[in-house]
Amino acid sequence: MSQQTTAERPASRLDRIGIPKPLFWGFVAVLIFMIGDGVETTFLSDYLQQPEGGGLPGSTAAFATVTIYGVAAMIASWFSGTLSAIWGPRRVMWLGGAWWIVFELLFLFVALPSHNATLIVATYGIRGFAYPLFAFAFLVWVQIASPVKMRGSVAGWFWFAFTGGLPTLGAALAALAMGGFGLSQHATLVLSLVVVTIGVLIGSFAVREKHGLMPIADESVKNPRSLKRLAEGVDILWRDRRTLAGGLIRIVNTAPQYGFFAMFPFVLGPATPGGGFLTAAQVATLASISYGANIAANLFFGVFADRFGWRRTITWFGCVGCAIATPLWYFTAVSTQSFVVTATFGVIYGILLAGFVPLSALMPSMVAPKDKGAALAILNFGAGGAAFVGPVVVTILFPLVGGGGVAIAFSVLYILVAFLSLKVKDPADPGEARKLDTAATARAAA
Repeated sequence: MSQQTTAERPASRLDRIGIPKPLFWGFVAVLIFMIGDGVETTFLSDYLQQPEGGGLPGSTAAFATVTIYGVAAMIASWFSGTLSAIWGPRRVMWLGGAWWIVFELLFLFVALPSHNATLIVATYGIRGFAYPLFAFAFLVWVQIASPVKMRGSVAGWFWFAFTGGLPTLGAALAALAMGGFGLSQHATLVLSLVVVTIGVLIGSFAVREKHGLMPIADESVKNPRSLKRLAEGVDILWRDRRTLAGGLIRIVNTAPQYGFFAMFPFVLGPATPGGGFLTAAQVATLASISYGANIAANLFFGVFADRFGWRRTITWFGCVGCAIATPLWYFTAVSTQSFVVTATFGVIYGILLAGFVPLSALMPSMVAPKDKGAALAILNFGAGGAAFVGPVVVTILFPLVGGGGVAIAFSVLYILVAFLSLKVKDPADPGEARKLDTAATARAAA
């Protein structure tokens, strides 16, 4: 398959801000889909414990909403890349959209009314496969269809749409539905189904860009639609160590983010022994402020990295910046006991976290065309894995070393992947490209 991009088209206004015009409605679809998916984030675990929500014990509700759902999302994140390599991203988006709608219908209208814990956990947990297939398949699509010079920018716009929906606008819609319009929690979940369906319809019918229906391969690949190509998402880890490094960087990227917000209620909020200085509402507001700063910074660093260099942006702003900001945020919050100060350092962390945005452009660009799907599969797996690894680190370390020890541990992880990032060469950087060309010439001569 030819890997032509949209480079031949005259630049439109959308192109000039980093959005390929043929893919515009895909970004809209991802934003709307993730708003619907994010509606439940602030109340579902509590709702499942109520009689009308199934009456599950607290431990079972947490198991359903964190562990099972998280593992399913992590697995599907990998499949979003490998299946896109076989079927084309658009078909994977169709699968993810249909999967979400079907299992949400079963969850809302079959499992919850049955009050059967096994059925509730199963239907909700299995639905966890859906959103990575829809959203991350589109990330694959924009990366293979965009000119190299725009890939940092389109990665920034993708994460703007993704995090703008989950949890930011999704949580805001839930607050408006239940607080402003007085909808019940069940009715709010039905609203989320409607919103997701709108996003799926837009993604299915409004995006016409040609690369979406093609396998991600070049002419050298035989039988590109063969299911045997699923193995490429695994064997590339030892065939190309740069991809393994990129996957590990992606896990560490947002693992502390998920870990901190799992830990904050117990070290700063109302669950703190003796009482914390933040209320439950303030902890939720803190998350919104930090995410909001990150959303805006995603756009900036996407464009900035196309000029400064993808790998350098990841190393210095993402890895080193977050290694400093993470313990600074925690220890400043604990020492000052001030919401304003805590929110300020949360904003700093959220901004620096966006320094990892170029990783979505870097990983598929440093491998051969036939391996782009595999590289993106590892990238997406890392994104899903971060949501699982962060809370696990807190669960293991918090009883042993407390919140301060966890913050330091996260900082150390960022430092380790900073060194690891130096091994990942950036083909878009002129200096590194020359080194790669020289090495390739030397290998050919040998």
